[in-house]
Amino acid sequence: MILFVAVVIVVAVLLFTLGIREKDLPEPEPVSPVQHLEEKKTRIYENLRDLNFEYRVGKLSDDDYQRTKGGLQQELAGVLAEMDQILQAAPPAALPVKSEPEKPAHSCPHCQAAFDRPMKFCGNCGKAIGGKK
Repeated sequence: MILFVAVVIVVAVLLFTLGIREKDLPEPEPVSPVQHLEEKKTRIYENLRDLNFEYRVGKLSDDDYQRTKGGLQQELAGVLAEMDQILQAAPPAALPVKSEPEKPAHSCPHCQAAFDRPMKFCGNCGKAIGGKK
């Protein structure tokens, strides 16, 4: 009896899986032709921020800092130039419209730093945000 139920379940799952039609699938979201370049640009900016921090802390020598910074800036210039070429070649109607990101609902009353969730103390200035003071 258990074997019969297991076989019926397996057959039902296979029929359901193989029975999905193309029209039942949701429409894929349009992908921007420059989306991968935007992600690469963001990574380069993060690397530049990290590099600047490590230099100020003293982990890098002046020569290493300047050489690495120059390389990252050249890479960034290449990415920005490639993005400009793609955006100029593509008609504006072909590019998806980027919606405004939602603003975080929580902010520090002292320094106006924004946070995604409520916090007791500000991560930017360290002062108490809410509750008992």
